[in-house]
Amino acid sequence: MRIEEKDLLIEIGAEELPPKSLKLLASAFADGIHKGLQDGNLKHGDYAWFATPRRLAVIIHDLAVSQPDKQVEKRGPAISAAYDESGKPTKAAEGFARACGVTVSDLDTLETHKGSWLSYKSFALGAQATELIPGIINQALAGLPISKRMRWGDSDIEFVRPVHWVVLLFGKDLINATVLGIETGRDTYGHRFHHPEAITLADAGEYSKKLRAEGNVIADFDERRNLIEQSVIEAAKTCNGKALIDNDLLDETTALVEWPVAIAGTFDDEFLKLPDEALIAVMQVHQKYFPVSSSNGNGLTADFIAISNIASSSPGEVKRGNERVIRPRLSDADFFWKRDCNRPLSDFSAQLSKVIFQQKLGTLADKTQRMKTLGAYIANQSGVDSSLVERAAQLAKCDLLTDMVGEFPELQGVMGRYYAIESNENPEVALALDEQYMPKYAGAGLPETGTGKILALADKLDALVGIFAIGQAPTGDKDPFGLRRAGLGCLRIMIECALPLDLEACIRHSAGTFPAGIDAQSVVTDVFDFMVERLRRYYIDNGVRPDVFDAVQACRPKKPHDFNLRISAVREFLRLPEAASLAAANKRIRNILKQAGYDNDAEPDEKLFTEKTETELYRQMQTSGVDKHIERGDYVATLSALAGLKESVDAFFDEVMVLCDDTSLRNNRLALLSRLRKLFLTTADVSKLQGGLRS
Repeated sequence: MRIEEKDLLIEIGAEELPPKSLKLLASAFADGIHKGLQDGNLKHGDYAWFATPRRLAVIIHDLAVSQPDKQVEKRGPAISAAYDESGKPTKAAEGFARACGVTVSDLDTLETHKGSWLSYKSFALGAQATELIPGIINQALAGLPISKRMRWGDSDIEFVRPVHWVVLLFGKDLINATVLGIETGRDTYGHRFHHPEAITLADAGEYSKKLRAEGNVIADFDERRNLIEQSVIEAAKTCNGKALIDNDLLDETTALVEWPVAIAGTFDDEFLKLPDEALIAVMQVHQKYFPVSSSNGNGLTADFIAISNIASSSPGEVKRGNERVIRPRLSDADFFWKRDCNRPLSDFSAQLSKVIFQQKLGTLADKTQRMKTLGAYIANQSGVDSSLVERAAQLAKCDLLTDMVGEFPELQGVMGRYYAIESNENPEVALALDEQYMPKYAGAGLPETGTGKILALADKLDALVGIFAIGQAPTGDKDPFGLRRAGLGCLRIMIECALPLDLEACIRHSAGTFPAGIDAQSVVTDVFDFMVERLRRYYIDNGVRPDVFDAVQACRPKKPHDFNLRISAVREFLRLPEAASLAAANKRIRNILKQAGYDNDAEPDEKLFTEKTETELYRQMQTSGVDKHIERGDYVATLSALAGLKESVDAFFDEVMVLCDDTSLRNNRLALLSRLRKLFLTTADVSKLQGGLRS
């Protein structure tokens, strides 16, 4: 019999919810409800979430009105213990029957391969959805990712913001419950200004349409976001420009309004003398405006697009209001810029000793000196002008002391570049001050200048080694210093910029820049291993199979760029028809050497070969050109050449008994296999490669 299905609507109405976390809260709430329904064995169709500044809502389509009935079978005592010698039920059988609410004659027999037992089958009626839903809602709310919950009034109820109403409809029916201290009802509320009155819902399915039609609320977050994006694009066209749309700002403005209306405004052209990044920071961070660039790509225009939460009857007044509030913000930025430019950037270095970088790791001046020392070392290893790196390191943190960065911390590095240019510093040094923070997020661009690459490495490695040395390495999902991001950034720079640097040596040199009171040398191995784990994640995220990574890692290359060349070579090797056979042969060689306990660097003696296949394999190894390829670091050519040994390797194992009784022959054959294995190990341990070699 088919169970009836209805749509379920849950809406939590509250005071203005935090905009930067609204999307996460809404999706987490929906996922929590979905999980609760699954755990409760309540079947349903698709589900969707809604979120505005004043509400979180979820609709579950086609939710079953009850759990399915299910057959329950209880197992009682064994038949041997259920009846006595005369065939009468024992106390065990009678007790089991009473527990089931029947007589012994109503019980069945359960036959299994382990024996026979008394049993009782019955049907358990599924619980009604209306009985389970309130508990599922409360559990989902308790699991929301809320960093700080608040209380209101004299209640002990906690939530991210005070709650004013809760709607809980199952089809046309109201589910009476108490959620977050509020009695559930049918009434939702429209836009705070356009329709502050209650809107009574007759059915769960009419939720979003009725809110929009009567309440001037677009409840669907994605629909509202798309509307804002398109309206911003269109508004910018009226200014003969192109809107600069930042996705985070788009999400935030979507979370701030229920009925979005785009308003184009302007500011004084005189402010265009400020760096574009400063103007963008003022508009995006302080005002939540979308900047506008010229259609020909020649920088910003004196326009912006604001998103209003009201369809005003006097849009001109709204426009002028937005223009009034942005002017003092731009005036402040102009003041900061001019005051900062009154002195050379290098003058700010005197204040670095007054700013703590980290309590146990000293001041920004201490970090600057460590970066200079480490930067010079890495520059010398990379063929980069160390004098430029040292100068860049000296200035690297100076912009943190400027007024502009004090007001807009996200402009660190960017303003350093501008102030360095204003101070007539070397152009590459100036650009490096911005590049030191690259990559700024996963997949972001890397430094382009040699100085910038080295400065970025010095900055990140100093943080990694220092934080590890004071015992605050990342644990679990906690990484307050962003060391995982820093580690991955270092690896990307070394690999994607083809810097042939020894990572372990760089870490060790960094450790040597810390004072004696900080035992940084003791964490060199820990930091290196941490970086290797980041490297594993880097390759897996880029589609490299784990066994390919393990094959290369078995050789413990110290240079990430070299590691990358080996990865590429192994992936090429896997495409060869000989790959599977040679991988299997390497496993066999590894096992033979391990079984024999052979660990010797002796060269095989050709005079001791008694089989033609031994001689043939050895001579092919010598004439394959592998040594020359290894010398050049050409790992693709190395493995390709080794693949040419397949037939000789197969013939050797078919015709030669390695672990023979003659000790001299045995050791000589082990030496031959050891030599062959070491040739492969110059690139990777292919014995670790798994199945599906050509995939």
